[in-house]
Amino acid sequence: MPRKQTPYRRSRQRERILELLQSTKTHPTANWLYGKLRSEFPDLSMGTVYRNIGILIQQGLISRIAFGSTFDHLDANMKPHYHFICERCDSILDLDAPLDESLNAWPDKALGFKVSRHEIEFYGLCPKCAKKA
Repeated sequence: MPRKQTPYRRSRQRERILELLQSTKTHPTANWLYGKLRSEFPDLSMGTVYRNIGILIQQGLISRIAFGSTFDHLDANMKPHYHFICERCDSILDLDAPLDESLNAWPDKALGFKVSRHEIEFYGLCPKCAKKA
């Protein structure tokens, strides 16, 4: 469900953060973004990166993936989807699989919850790591 857009002044740094996230299939960290942008914006600070990430999340343009890693990863793919997390290389991959919407119904029927969405993460070895195993 899209979040309410809060008006913010236009920011070149925020636009570039969003462009970078939309241009990659990986799920990078704030540190990765900072590394990619610091030559383009010499005065850029990690605080600015984090503030802009927070705004983009609040606007519903990106999401944060927190799966127990030290650092949160970011995702600009806002279509509902599942993730696969490699236990060896820590890569996060989007799974192109249909969502099981029936999973939203059982907590409502059984427990009286009103579920708006669900997230599922699969863990194991990605194809590259599985070949090495």
